[in-house]
Amino acid sequence: MKKIFWVFFTVLLLPLILMPGLAQASQCAGATGLVPCGLNATCPCEIQDFFVMLVRIFDFAIKFIVTPLAVLMLTIGGVLILISAGNQGLFTLGKNTLWTAIIGIALAFGAWVIINFILGALGYVGNWSTLY
Repeated sequence: MKKIFWVFFTVLLLPLILMPGLAQASQCAGATGLVPCGLNATCPCEIQDFFVMLVRIFDFAIKFIVTPLAVLMLTIGGVLILISAGNQGLFTLGKNTLWTAIIGIALAFGAWVIINFILGALGYVGNWSTLY
């Protein structure tokens, strides 16, 4: 089990290690990195850049971490149920894996609704998810 964990851990983190451009800032006009400012003296960081960075981190987490990991866990849970062949322990493990993955997906995608509700209650008018 420990070996499987390290294999999946390496497969998920290897693209992040090999692509350092994801975490680096680029030019301020149309910056595509997680941090949208601070590259040079003509583009200083301001408070709105902090919120743009938070939105980019949220989008990155949902698109590149939560969704692939959820699909992987749903697949593992389904395979465990299929290969249980009467083994109640494997069936229960597969069922728990499926439920945990479904709850995780609901929490991750529900975070957008929670953030939208809180910002609306604070008086923010606009679409926070398209700040950039």
